[in-house]
Amino acid sequence: MAAKKKAVTRKKKPSTPKARPQARAKAAAPVDNAAAKGSLVIVESPTKAKTIGKYLGRGYTVKATVGHVRDLPKRELGVDVEHGFTPTYVTIKEKAKTLAEIKKAAKTSERVLIATDPDREGEAIAWHVAGQLGNGGKVRRVLFHEITKDAVAQALAHPLDIDQRKVDAQQARRVLDRLVGYKASPLLWKSIKTGLSAGRVQTVALRLICEREAEIRSFTPQEYWTIEADLEKDGQAFQARLHKLDGHKPDIKDAATAQAIVADARRLPFVVTTVEKGERRRAAPPPFRTSTLQQEAAKQLGFSAARTMRAAQRLYEGVEIGDEGPVGLITYMRTDSIRVADSAVAQAREFIGRNFDPRYLPATPPAHKEGKGQSRVQDAHEAIRPTEVERRPEANKKHLESDLFKLYQLIWRRFVASQMTPAVFETTKVDFDLGRHVFRATGSRMLFDGYHALYHEAHEPEEGKTLEDLPPIPALVQGDHVTVRGLTPNQHFTEPPPRYSEASLVKELERLGIGRPSTYATIISTLRTRWYATAKDRRFAPTPQGETVWKVMKRCFPEVFEVGFTAQMETELDKVEEGDLGWQQVLGDFWGPFSKALAAVDVQQIIHDVHDLSNLHEERCPVCGSPVEVRSGRFGPFIACARYPKECTFSRSLKKDKVPDRPSDVVCKECGAPMVVKTGRYGEFLACTKYPQCKHTQPVPLGVKCPKCGVGELAERRTRKGRNFFGCLRYPD
Repeated sequence: MAAKKKAVTRKKKPSTPKARPQARAKAAAPVDNAAAKGSLVIVESPTKAKTIGKYLGRGYTVKATVGHVRDLPKRELGVDVEHGFTPTYVTIKEKAKTLAEIKKAAKTSERVLIATDPDREGEAIAWHVAGQLGNGGKVRRVLFHEITKDAVAQALAHPLDIDQRKVDAQQARRVLDRLVGYKASPLLWKSIKTGLSAGRVQTVALRLICEREAEIRSFTPQEYWTIEADLEKDGQAFQARLHKLDGHKPDIKDAATAQAIVADARRLPFVVTTVEKGERRRAAPPPFRTSTLQQEAAKQLGFSAARTMRAAQRLYEGVEIGDEGPVGLITYMRTDSIRVADSAVAQAREFIGRNFDPRYLPATPPAHKEGKGQSRVQDAHEAIRPTEVERRPEANKKHLESDLFKLYQLIWRRFVASQMTPAVFETTKVDFDLGRHVFRATGSRMLFDGYHALYHEAHEPEEGKTLEDLPPIPALVQGDHVTVRGLTPNQHFTEPPPRYSEASLVKELERLGIGRPSTYATIISTLRTRWYATAKDRRFAPTPQGETVWKVMKRCFPEVFEVGFTAQMETELDKVEEGDLGWQQVLGDFWGPFSKALAAVDVQQIIHDVHDLSNLHEERCPVCGSPVEVRSGRFGPFIACARYPKECTFSRSLKKDKVPDRPSDVVCKECGAPMVVKTGRYGEFLACTKYPQCKHTQPVPLGVKCPKCGVGELAERRTRKGRNFFGCLRYPD
C-alpha cells in the first residue's frame, strides 16, 4: 500500500558542517557494554554486519537492510509536481520482511544506532529506516569511514543526528531521475521501440560517446612526413629527428619534399652543436579517490568501473582473513578527497623507514594538491587507503579472490608510494645544426627511482610519452662527430580523436562535472546493459540503437541534455548538501525547461526525423491501394494502411527491407553449430544456422557478466506481455 503523501523536509536544523567533523575527531573509546545493553545497530549489508559484529560486545544486535527499504513506487510517477515535488515513498516489496524484523528488534532495544554508509545513499537509507521506526530519542546515526575496532568504537561513542541536508540532496537526485525516466522514456517507446529508457545523466554520457563517434567519422586524415636519423657514438645507437627546417617547425606534406631533405642531409656531417641537460623530479601521485581508482584500475587491471566498485565495496565491508574473521581492508571507497588522517600518514612513514633506504622517506610528508572541479561536500571522507599499512597484499593473497587481491594491491601500493620521495630523471637534448636542417635527439635516464620502487602509474596512448619512454643517449659534448647509419623519411597521417576507454570516459565525466564519482560505474554499466554503447577493443562506440536514442533526446530536449546544464544540476545538488540551496528549488530549476520542452514534442515529427521515410508518400497499401502512414503501437512505430485497423489489416515494420543475418562467435548449445544474429519483430536475437533441423534461439548477450552468478552473461529478454527486462543466459540453471 502506498504511503500518504507528505512533505519530507524537517524543521529541525541539522548541525553545522564545522561542528560535525569536530565531534567525529575525538579519540576512539572502547565499546561500553554496559551502555550497549539492548542496542540495535543497523547497516546495509550482511557482510558489513558480520565485520562490525565482531567488534561489538554482547549487548549489541546487528541487522542489515540489504540496501534501500523504501523507494518511489515502480508503476507510477510517485511525485506530486504541483505541490512542491512531494514524493510518495512505499516499502519495497522484497524488503517488507526485512523491515518488519528490524522494527521487531527495535522495540526490544534501548537504543537504535543506524550505521549505514557515510554518503547520500547511506543517509537516505538511515532516514527511511528511522522514519519507519519512529524516533523516541533512541534512534541515532553513527558514522565511520573504515571498519576497524577503533573507528567503530569512536562512532558508537559519539552518535549524531541524521544529516537532513544529505537526505535532501539524495531525494532531489532521486526525484530528478524519476521525472526524466517517466516523462522522457515514453517518447523513445513511441518513436523507436518499447523497452528503451532515458536517463538524466546517462543520456549526456551517451551524448559524449555519440559525438566522439561523429568526430571520428567526419575526420579527414592529413598526410605528413617526419625524418629520422639513425646515429651511433662509441658503439651506442640512438635516434634524432628533424626538429627545424629553415628555422621553423617542419611541415612536410609529401614524399618528394621529404626525399629532397634526406638527400640534402646525407651530404652533411652530423656534428653536435648544443647539449642541454636538465633534472626533472616527478612527485608521487596522491592516494586514490573514487574516480582515480576507477581510471587506474581500468588501465592497469582492465577492470570496468562497476567491477572496481564491487571489489572495493567488499574490501571495505570486510573479507574473511583466516582466524581473524572478517576484516575491513580499505577505507570508504566513495570519496572525492585525497586527504589522509595523520595516524595513517604516520603508519606509512614508519613502514617506509623500516623497509626502504632513508633516501626514500621525505623529511616531511608530501603535500598533495586536490584536483580542480572536485566536489566540496565529500571532503569529510578520507582518500581510499588501506586500514592497516602493515597488512601487506602478498601476506593476505591466500585469503583474497583474484579481483580483491589485485585491487587491494593497487590501493596499498599507491597509498604507501604517495608518502615516498620523488623519482629523479636526467634529461638530455642534443642538437645537430646542418644549416637549413636541425636534428634533435632527446633522451632520459633515471637517477633515483624514488616512489617508483613501489608503484608506477599506467598511461594510455593518447596521454603522450613519459620520461620513462625516452631512451638514454650516449654522453656527448659540443663538437662531437657521430656516425650516421641511416636517414629515413616516414609517412604519417593525422588521426581522429580516439574513442573513449573506460578510464578516459570516467576522466571526461569528472572534468565536465557530469554525475559524481559514486555514480560513474552505474552510468557506464547502464549504457552497456541497455545496448546503447559497446566496447570495441576496450573502447566505447555507440550502437545504432544508442545513436538513435541520442538523436531523439537531442531533438526533444536540446537544452536539458546540454553538458553545461547537467553539470549545473550536479553543482546545485552539492549546494543542497551544503545547506546553501533548497531541494525543491533544484527541482524547479530543472522542471521549468524540461516541462516546456516536453510540451513541445511532436512524436510524428520525431519519427520522421529519426527514420528514413522520404519515400513513404509514394507507397500504397498492397492490400487495398490506400495510402500508408506511420502509427505508434505497443512495440513502437510501424507503417500501416490509412484504413487500418477497421477497414484494412495491412501493417509492416518501419524497415521495409529484410535485415541480413550477421555472423557471431556464439555456438548453439543444442547442436554445436554456429549461430547468427537475426532481426525479428521484437529486435535482434541469435538463431542456429542449422534451422530448420535445429530450432534453438536465444537472446543476444550484452557482454556483461551476471551480477548474481558471475558466470553467465546478461541479455535483454521479453515477457509475454511485451515488457523488456535483463536476465542471465544461464537461467533457469
